[in-house]
Amino acid sequence: MFNIYLTFAENKSQAPDHMQAHKDWIKQGVEEGVFIMVGSIKPSAENTKGGGCIMAHSLSYDALVEKVNQDPFVIHKVVQAEIYEVTPNQLDDRLAFLMPVQN
Repeated sequence: MFNIYLTFAENKSQAPDHMQAHKDWIKQGVEEGVFIMVGSIKPSAENTKGGGCIMAHSLSYDALVEKVNQDPFVIHKVVQAEIYEVTPNQLDDRLAFLMPVQN
């Protein structure tokens, strides 16, 4: 499982120009079953930029990097992406599908 943080970057002012393509990219990820949660990061005292957060699964790290690099916001430097791999240790039963398979 991965958390992707999209923090506004140098070309934030260009966000409206690429918003529809970014939304289409997100929709495709959700429809493929790769993105399981997409949301906004609200600006705060610690993070004055704001941005977005995506939870993803069903891909390898390398495949996810490739997918993230196809986001029009990333391509046009509207956001900077950071990807963190998370290995769940405990989950609510509703999220059991995220638990790694034990060999």
